[in-house]
Amino acid sequence: MKKRILYIGNDLTINSFTATYISFFSKVLKKEGYNVRTASNKSNKALRLLEMLGLIMRYHKTTDIVLIDTYGAMNFYYAYLVAKACQFYKLDYIPILHGGNLPDRLEKNKQFSKSLFGKAKMNVAPSLFLYNIFREAGFTNLQNIPNSIELSKYTFKQRTAFAPKLLWVRRFQERYNPMLAVKVLEKLKGEYPEASLCMVGPEKDGTLYKCKTYAKEHNLKVRFTGKLRKKQWAKLSVDADIFLNTTNIDNTPISVIESMALGLAVVSTDVGGMRFLIEDKKDGVLVPEKDVIAMTEAVRTLVEQPEITSKMTLQAREKVTGFDWEIVKVKWNQLLG
Repeated sequence: MKKRILYIGNDLTINSFTATYISFFSKVLKKEGYNVRTASNKSNKALRLLEMLGLIMRYHKTTDIVLIDTYGAMNFYYAYLVAKACQFYKLDYIPILHGGNLPDRLEKNKQFSKSLFGKAKMNVAPSLFLYNIFREAGFTNLQNIPNSIELSKYTFKQRTAFAPKLLWVRRFQERYNPMLAVKVLEKLKGEYPEASLCMVGPEKDGTLYKCKTYAKEHNLKVRFTGKLRKKQWAKLSVDADIFLNTTNIDNTPISVIESMALGLAVVSTDVGGMRFLIEDKKDGVLVPEKDVIAMTEAVRTLVEQPEITSKMTLQAREKVTGFDWEIVKVKWNQLLG
């Protein structure tokens, strides 16, 4: 009999581009035959926490293991309290380490981290970046299992020519630095009048307004779609050639994995775990964070060297086959037992 799982995370449909992929992961686990309950889709933070803790209290006798999506911001404290509840009811739990700023938590919240991660059945690190950080911090209950996608649902478009048609997909928040993409477009505009940028994602902290204002003031061709489902932005990718990941902090974002699967050439800031996902100049391009000139030059090179860029996208697609759920699920089935 498959394990009965309680999966705790932020399943917020109002925001498609948080790092979590609880909606996807819970569905594929159910397909594998696991009994999966999830929490929470409450937008109010207090209600969300109450639902998370309430489900553990209600179902602890009929739950075999708890999965906890774990990040480095406010969610870290949710994860800590959920872990304490699991410890109280003697439930096995597995934190899934998503947050690119989790290393800061290990340093600043050592006691909380020791209690949360040290007493877990296993800590699953989707990236080697966080795996190495946690190992260096002394945690041995640690396993690397990559984030996954259903690769068959992503149609690869092989491009032989590349134009400065840019796509950006993320939540509009300062930490993801969306203004960098807008300013790259501004730099490209003089040399490539046809250059354009499509930005997909919901507002978080006012940066969407700033980007819209800047684009309008500088007469830039920027399309703001708001939040879209993955299928919707995947369709938009057909009309783009280059994917920009502008973040100041990151782990192994699903949006970048998806863009590699779709055949977009990727330019990303070299932060957090990105170098564990992208090998510079082989399956994508890495540039320093907050560097408008470097990212602009990277885009220009991709456009001017189409044969090299096309080969790069083929190698990126080959790399992400390792993130296909049909492969990744083997490790999860072994861990869950």
